[in-house]
Amino acid sequence: MKYAISAVVLAALLAGCAQQPAKEAAIEDRTAPARTVEPAAVQPLVQTQGLAGSDASGTALAGSPVAPPKNAPGPLGQRVIYFDYDSAAIRNEYRPVLEAHAGFLKANARAKVNLEGHADERGSPDYNIALGQRRADSVRKAMQLLGAADERMEAVSFGEEKPAVQGHDEAAWSKNRRVEIRYDGEN
Repeated sequence: MKYAISAVVLAALLAGCAQQPAKEAAIEDRTAPARTVEPAAVQPLVQTQGLAGSDASGTALAGSPVAPPKNAPGPLGQRVIYFDYDSAAIRNEYRPVLEAHAGFLKANARAKVNLEGHADERGSPDYNIALGQRRADSVRKAMQLLGAADERMEAVSFGEEKPAVQGHDEAAWSKNRRVEIRYDGEN
């Protein structure tokens, strides 16, 4: 009997290994129709000329951190992605921001980014740490799917410990459910 059970388990494992792996899903959006983005579409969003840590040609200067200016125009200047209550799904409106930052990481081999996940004050501290981590991980995965190197992104969670806005209402909570994009060398 023991051998029969072992044989069934082994057969199930082998059958699971033989199947083709599922393709990674795109950024989840439950409200808007799906749209695909070709990798070439990311390139026009990223310009490296005159960025911090680069010379006029866009070449990185030795020893200087590589980061786009915080006040860069367009999606590259946006550094915060907000989330719905109790969700780690990235809303479609943030796709251009993710494309721009993923493109910047692809174009600048020395750039590294910290993705800092946050939650509002509702929920236990342990739950909020886990939710902040899921949010940071979802941004990391989305940027990875857009071509950013995984080893140059770090996803961390602060849970409810660093609120962007003080308050105990939806206006404050909505600003605290976020992932902040911070490049190495930035405050």
